[in-house]
Amino acid sequence: MTGRAALWGLLVALSLFGSAQAAARLKMDDKASLWPRAAASEKFDFTQRVGQSMSTLSPDLDSAYFMRCLEEIANIGDTKDLTMSDMVRTCVSLAGSHAGAEATE
Repeated sequence: MTGRAALWGLLVALSLFGSAQAAARLKMDDKASLWPRAAASEKFDFTQRVGQSMSTLSPDLDSAYFMRCLEEIANIGDTKDLTMSDMVRTCVSLAGSHAGAEATE
C-alpha cells in the first residue's frame, strides 16, 4: 500500500510542477515589465511561439528577430504601462517600416 501512496504522491508532485511551469509562461496580455525579469527559458518559449505565428506574415519575423527586438524595447524605455502584445506589435511595425525603407532605396 505504501508503494501506491508514493506513486500518488509522485503524480501529484509532477502535476503541480507542470502547473507551475505553465503559469510561468509569458503571455501576450502580461505586462511588458515582466520581460527583463523573466528567465531565459521563458523568453525563449515566448519568442518561439510568437516567431512561429508571425513568420507566416514574413520569414524575417522569426524567433531570433523577436528576441532581439523585445530585448531592445525592454531596455530602451519605460514599459510599465505596455503589455507583451504592445511590444510584439511594435516589433512587427518596426520590421515593416524597415522593409519599406529598404524597398525605396
